[in-house]
Amino acid sequence: MAPILEIKNLYKSYGSLEILKDINISIDKGDFLVLVGPSGCGKSTLLNCIAGLEDISGGSILIDGHDMTHVSPKDRNIAMVFQSYALYPTMSVAKNITFGMKVRGVDQATQKRKLDEVAKQLQIEQLLNRRPGQLSGGQRQRVAMGRALVRDPKLFLFDEPLSNLDAKLRVEMRSEIKKLHHNLGASMVYVTHDQIEAMTLATKIVVMKSGVLQQVGSPAEIYNRPANLFVADFMGSPAMNLIPAKVTCDASSSRIEIARPDADPLVLVDQSNGDLPEDVIIGLRPEDIVEAGYRSGQNVQTATCHVDMVEPAGADTFVVSHLGGKEVTARLHAETQATPGQDLNFAFDLAKVSYFEPDTGRRLN
Repeated sequence: MAPILEIKNLYKSYGSLEILKDINISIDKGDFLVLVGPSGCGKSTLLNCIAGLEDISGGSILIDGHDMTHVSPKDRNIAMVFQSYALYPTMSVAKNITFGMKVRGVDQATQKRKLDEVAKQLQIEQLLNRRPGQLSGGQRQRVAMGRALVRDPKLFLFDEPLSNLDAKLRVEMRSEIKKLHHNLGASMVYVTHDQIEAMTLATKIVVMKSGVLQQVGSPAEIYNRPANLFVADFMGSPAMNLIPAKVTCDASSSRIEIARPDADPLVLVDQSNGDLPEDVIIGLRPEDIVEAGYRSGQNVQTATCHVDMVEPAGADTFVVSHLGGKEVTARLHAETQATPGQDLNFAFDLAKVSYFEPDTGRRLN
């Protein structure tokens, strides 16, 4: 079966300025692809290229096996949900949702049936006679989604649809979109700069930086095995700890030495890896540095660290120490008593460690 979306060797330039560089992505029917990266990385431009709103400078775009590279947006069988909602202010909610079908000559009975279906699905039946100006941000977003849903397209495209909503509503709408994807089995491409949104929604994530793909993978792959320092630092909240270290290897293990201010170096021994260069950056998620005694295993190392800062966060307490010239965050249990200035015993889970090359930033293990 052909992928529902295939992007091959795509380039996009404005004059001599390259915006997208050799983009290759493929997703299957029913996938939820999230394009994530910082502002200006090219993710919205890539979405507009898929939609046909931007011409590409090289490469090709196939939707359901058909080459759409030079096909107009209206003939690509896609539906797009914009950040700004793009609703007609003088039309009722019902007319906003059915307007596209009316333009395409869909009969009245089908329009009514599809309107009723999506209104029920999005729980907006009671809003159908209102105008957009009478709706909240979350309600407008549902209407914009309803207008896309009635098209029954091959591909749904979402351009940062939740960025105008407050934090609580964002979480609610995120759940709605996830439910929608599950119930419809629809194929979706979704742009966001919010990596929590990406991790929550996606079946496949594309991490971008400066128009270049940094990594493509499942949320678990991106989180647990970041391809380089950029992905490691960008994905996760709090971010992965990235600590410069010196390594001495023997046949089966590595002795990792991490500088500390006003104290002897911290020494950890990775029992499972004996093939590392002398200079590395080690990556450990905050949840893989915990109180001694809470984590056990062959590759769990215990060491005493100085507490510089304590950040209570409800279910967790984050504790910051200085290691390797960096602030290193440990994720402790809420009931753990920690105060700045004390020394605490930490367990470092080296089964979860990532190693990176300092010069190139690429993953080593």
